[in-house]
Amino acid sequence: MNSHWYKVFLGAFFEVFWVVGLSHAYNWITWTGTVVAIFLSFFFLVLAAQKLPVGTVYAVFAGLGTSGTVVVDIVFFNEPFMILKVVLISLLLLGIIGLKYVTEEGSDA
Repeated sequence: MNSHWYKVFLGAFFEVFWVVGLSHAYNWITWTGTVVAIFLSFFFLVLAAQKLPVGTVYAVFAGLGTSGTVVVDIVFFNEPFMILKVVLISLLLLGIIGLKYVTEEGSDA
């Protein structure tokens, strides 16, 4: 896996923080952290999209961010655990992995 895919994963990682931050920020420190996470998330997304196909990058970014947010909600914020939700998130992740593997990467990795 080349370094550009790591940027997609980093962007998705920070996406989880800012999505959670939008719901749970309550003072200037938490809002500042949310804004920093937004910046870092899109910074890594833009860097990756310069070298990888934009459609695939965004699909992977959004899917990983969505999956991560659901997991964080279940683990840290007492969102009800539902087996159907886990099955659907797993299906989403399977699609993301499939997209990553069928996407041709540039030679300037």
